[in-house]
Amino acid sequence: MKKTWIEKFHVSKEPTVKRLEKAFTDMPEQSLMLIATPTLIADYLRQVPIGKVVDIKTLRKDLALEYGADHTCPVTTGIFLRIVAEAAYEALQAGDTVESIAPFWRAIAPDSPAAKKLSFGQEFLLQMRQREEI
Repeated sequence: MKKTWIEKFHVSKEPTVKRLEKAFTDMPEQSLMLIATPTLIADYLRQVPIGKVVDIKTLRKDLALEYGADHTCPVTTGIFLRIVAEAAYEALQAGDTVESIAPFWRAIAPDSPAAKKLSFGQEFLLQMRQREEI
């Protein structure tokens, strides 16, 4: 049976930092790369003030600094951000309040490629950004 987004969110992995043996995307060889977790990304988003947005590059930079790395993996960050969004929306549909879920709309722009991949569409992002006057 397929896992729910909430189950995917609750994987029992810890953030790890590894040294790159070769250059990868925007990261040079020998740099330290953080591989985050969905929980880490959700916790970060909860610190973004109401009415503010953060772009993925800033999110990656901030997490890398927090963990003593040079960069945060762009691939897993994108995957984990989607898991956070889908799990939060799933929790909302199950009765959780907007205030109790990770505010993923502060990091996913409604017109972004990431928004187009969300199972629930872009309308919710637009509604939440309008609610927060973003």
